[in-house]
Amino acid sequence: MVSRRDILKVAGAGVVASSVPGLVLANAATDARFVLVILRGAADGLAIAPPYGDGGYRKVRGELALPAPGSSDGMFKLDGLFGLHPSLAEVHEQYGKQRALIVHAVASPYRERSHFDGQDVLENGAAAVGSLRDGWLNRALAPLGGSLGNEVAIAMAQNTPLVLRGDNSVTSWAPSQLPDAQTSTLRRLQDMYADDAFFAIRLDQALEAQAIAESDGGMAQMPRRGNETEQMRAMAQATARFLKAEDGPRIAVLEAGGWDTHANQGTTTGTLANRLEGLDGGLRTLRTELGDTWSKTVVAVVTEFGRTVAVNGTRGTDHGTATAAILVGGAVNGGRIVADWPGLRSSDLYQNRDLMPTTDLRSVFKAVLADHLALPEQALDTVVFPDSKSAPLLPNIIRV
Repeated sequence: MVSRRDILKVAGAGVVASSVPGLVLANAATDARFVLVILRGAADGLAIAPPYGDGGYRKVRGELALPAPGSSDGMFKLDGLFGLHPSLAEVHEQYGKQRALIVHAVASPYRERSHFDGQDVLENGAAAVGSLRDGWLNRALAPLGGSLGNEVAIAMAQNTPLVLRGDNSVTSWAPSQLPDAQTSTLRRLQDMYADDAFFAIRLDQALEAQAIAESDGGMAQMPRRGNETEQMRAMAQATARFLKAEDGPRIAVLEAGGWDTHANQGTTTGTLANRLEGLDGGLRTLRTELGDTWSKTVVAVVTEFGRTVAVNGTRGTDHGTATAAILVGGAVNGGRIVADWPGLRSSDLYQNRDLMPTTDLRSVFKAVLADHLALPEQALDTVVFPDSKSAPLLPNIIRV
């Protein structure tokens, strides 16, 4: 006899009920799309967008300094001060089309160097660790019309991340790790639980989500572990299926781990370059799969904090403070670097070791929420990011 616990597994679908689960289809108050990509592990902003024009760059970065623009395997040139890692070809192409920008020397209010605490502050939207138990993106959902059975946001993960947890209903999806069930088995399960409201709804939800993820030949099975590039592309492909569905969710959250480069970080090749290549491939897949919907989309790529300016004894970097964020999408007012650049002299560094933060990451999120998703600005400083008037909305980064 099939147990209730096994229903969704037997269905071969990847919907995971959140704290307030519901159907995938949405009737959102906005037609704009937003994708939040969290790079867990603290990505090195000085490698993502190297300040090659800063006179101190090569000295302080040492063997981790990337080749200059125009040289063999050199970084892409963005302007006279900043370049872009050569693994980020898609981001560079969109930058040239004014559909991508870099926010540099950016950080959340967190100033210590714990991954757990840094991610907590990044996702709860507060100024301190543990002061809020729900996520800023969940608190932003209420004006968008999402509700139980009508979810506006989806987590592309087995477990809903903190940024999407809270009172507003969200849904989630992850690729099946089991073989697909036969159609006849699914029909018997539907008949068996037709009178059970809880499981009937969730089985329908699972089948509906799987149908969206597999539409047009979409990939529902995750590539094997260790192939991060293909995994990122697979998740981007599934994300695009949900976001471009006529009544699908409007907001998605993706996660990518492995950015904690304490040893053998590499420059144009190596651990970090491979991660960036996978991220870039995922962004390209997202753009191509979204098609016309890309014009209404903003993707924000963020991390919990940056890394040290100087290389450590194991040819890597340690936990730092400020970093770089990437915004890309058809609705981004791009083709530029947004930075109040602090410099790389010893006197310019935070605690004599890290890139000094000059832009609050909450200012970036506020701009996306207000100028792209049309949230009322008065709610940003009080509900979404409580007590955050010191982090004003970053202007002119969204096409309005």
